[in-house]
Amino acid sequence: MGCTMIATLMQALDNTIANVALPHMQGSLGASHDQITWVLTSYVIAAAILTAPVGWLSARFGRKPFFIVSLVGFTITSMLCGLAQTLPQEVAFRFLQGCFGAALVPLSQSVMLDLYPMESRGTAMAIWGTGVMIGPILGPTLGGYLTDLYDWRWVFFINVPFGIAAVAGLIVFLRDRASNSALRFDWTGFLALSAGLGGLQLLLDRGYSQDWFSSNEIIIEAVIAGLGFYLFIVHMLTAEKPFIPPRIFKDIGFLSGFATMFAVGVVLLGSSALLPPYLQNLGGYSVTQTGLLMTPRGIGTMLAMMIAGRLTRVIDPRLLMGVGVICIAWPMWDMTQWTPDIGLLRLAVVSLIQGVGIALVFIPLQVVGFATLPASLRTDAAALYSLSRNIGSAIGVSATSTLLASSFQRIHSELAGQITPFNRALQSGAQGMFMGPATPFGLQAADAQVQYYAYVAAYANDFLLMFWTCLPLLPLLFFMRKPGPQKLDTAELAME
Repeated sequence: MGCTMIATLMQALDNTIANVALPHMQGSLGASHDQITWVLTSYVIAAAILTAPVGWLSARFGRKPFFIVSLVGFTITSMLCGLAQTLPQEVAFRFLQGCFGAALVPLSQSVMLDLYPMESRGTAMAIWGTGVMIGPILGPTLGGYLTDLYDWRWVFFINVPFGIAAVAGLIVFLRDRASNSALRFDWTGFLALSAGLGGLQLLLDRGYSQDWFSSNEIIIEAVIAGLGFYLFIVHMLTAEKPFIPPRIFKDIGFLSGFATMFAVGVVLLGSSALLPPYLQNLGGYSVTQTGLLMTPRGIGTMLAMMIAGRLTRVIDPRLLMGVGVICIAWPMWDMTQWTPDIGLLRLAVVSLIQGVGIALVFIPLQVVGFATLPASLRTDAAALYSLSRNIGSAIGVSATSTLLASSFQRIHSELAGQITPFNRALQSGAQGMFMGPATPFGLQAADAQVQYYAYVAAYANDFLLMFWTCLPLLPLLFFMRKPGPQKLDTAELAME
């Protein structure tokens, strides 16, 4: 359990730990602002593409060898990322790191599900979920600390000792499942899905900087994404042995959990990406203070995970998820009323409640989503859940960034239209002296105020978007089933 937790935490941390180090990497590697973002994009694209075939690879080569190879590769490529001397080297090593890291979360989840019986699975998923949910929250804080105290390279070097310890533990303790060497890889389905995921990820990452569909590049990426997903779905439904078994999508509980995980990804990473610049650029907080202000959400998540795992034994997990959705949605609604001078107590309480809500949704979901699935489909289901969360995170960041920019431009234009010599409020008094449009100094001061309030309103629109994203989760709970006695299917009985 400890080794699988280390693997989970390493992969979850690396989703966000490099974000704050990008300015330092940019200077060290001699890259432009647009070029350095490929350090993040290459990792996300690789992880998204290689997540889907994890179930097939685990069944073909055996879960233990596959897990160990993935963890060894992730550790080695982490060290190479820290040793890179040029931007092409860094991007290549990050791509390889994403390839090896794609399997760590679904494999660790599959191992945890097998280690514990149904009645103890809530507690097990609470322990496992701590790494998955706390990693992205603590990543920026830990990355900033390592970068300030040592060097940006330590953002990657920190994985090496933990990776070695986890590999040693897996070799000694992990029991393997039987492998099936007769399986043949579905290259057609994999290449189609890879094209769809790669095109979608590039579209989301590059859309804002390229002005979306006014750019030929974005149109080409959209066509590739749509065609790739269409070919993959048709192939999966018609092929004799696709690498993702279609019968997994016949389970309505799994599908509801899949959609819920997507929304959790949107809200979790979308809000994590919005709050730091909001607090730093508008609130005037330092990087260290911002990290401390975001700590209550992590504390709420950790505390609720400890409780949620036990509550799933005595309370219907769907009821816990309903409470969790409300605890996520209400803070988002409250945040639409925020201004940068928000009281620290209110900020901490709202963040704490949101962290509790994330845990109350995430932990029962790991029990309910797998409740009606046979054990032979668990690794595939875990991989698809990770894929859903990754896609949701990418769309969440892209959607909030686009809405923030468009809202700011629109609101700034509306407010700036009031800054004229005919505005009587700017003709006399202190505001006329310091913000009157008749002088360059006054015009500049007025524009600074307009930008400030335009950003405040634009962030409120983003928080409102995430509030509406949470509400559809409540009807999905009615399609989920309460966990019952564990059943073995034919494939699992054969393995036994």
